[in-house]
Amino acid sequence: MTKIGPPKGRPQIERVEPKAAITGGEIAIHGHGLAENGRRPRVRFGELAATLLLSSPNRLVVRVPEGAISGELTVDTGEGVTPAVSVALGIPIAENIHPVANPALDAAGNIYTTFSGSRGQKVPVSLYKVDRDHVLRPFLTDLMNPTGLAVDREGLLYVSSRMEGTIYLVNPDGHRTLYAEGMGIATGIAFDTDENLYVGDRSGTIFKINRDKQIFVFATMEPSVAAYHLAFSAAGELFVTGPTTSSYDHLYRITPAGEVRSFYRGLGRPQGLAFDARGNIYVAASLAGRRGVVRLNPQAEPELAVSGNGIVGLAFTGHRSMILATTNSLIELFVDVEGKPLLG
Repeated sequence: MTKIGPPKGRPQIERVEPKAAITGGEIAIHGHGLAENGRRPRVRFGELAATLLLSSPNRLVVRVPEGAISGELTVDTGEGVTPAVSVALGIPIAENIHPVANPALDAAGNIYTTFSGSRGQKVPVSLYKVDRDHVLRPFLTDLMNPTGLAVDREGLLYVSSRMEGTIYLVNPDGHRTLYAEGMGIATGIAFDTDENLYVGDRSGTIFKINRDKQIFVFATMEPSVAAYHLAFSAAGELFVTGPTTSSYDHLYRITPAGEVRSFYRGLGRPQGLAFDARGNIYVAASLAGRRGVVRLNPQAEPELAVSGNGIVGLAFTGHRSMILATTNSLIELFVDVEGKPLLG
């Protein structure tokens, strides 16, 4: 039987990698007939033209253009246009902020994020709250260098200050009280299922604070030049990133007994991280020089899941989307992934 291929001159897209991106992210397009007869193909997201970075008959690399909202990607070779392929694109929901770690979400779907500022900088608004309608409102003032965020089962927000080495508890009205102090350069925070709070100290200590506010040294690691970011797996193991000056950093796994192990090595400047309901872990990092969000399965096999620059943290919502924190914005990305309950 003779195999009938596509019509002559009709380009075809076989796959795109990754299938999700934010503005400025790079997408690789694999197929055939994508660049023929020396012509420069035109790649579009909806009606917007993408920047072509690499071109060959079987592979293109493009940059997502500013303002792109349609993920319908097509390639026009001048002799034919491919059928559209869907790519998930991020939607900005807040700008002119300064996150340095994961955003936090409460049970009602409100998002909390920081304006952290440089070390020792006092800013007019320390924390912002974004409601389900994506309205950004000031939530907390006069907190120096807010860094890590976490919400407990009662909906109370906990915030670390890397300047003061303290943890604050913030009620729904935006009133804060001191929860713990003496945390060194306090950075990432996370709750385990028993609602013990874990705090990363940039000098190399992971503290554990129980519900009676007793403080223990849970684990000791190498100092990080940036910060520690924390997330718990469903098995109760604490996963930690601590970006250094290396481009080949570790993702660490700490057992409930406090034993530190390397889960994967090979990430560039890994920062915020979160688990999905299937046990995959997502890390804001670069992989083989490609920046975005890296997904690692339970066997520690990595792939770039989201392409984009400047991503410092992430969190899953209750409606199968992901909130990405960049150095100056929040972006919602619909990825059809169920996140792991943070305290489940």
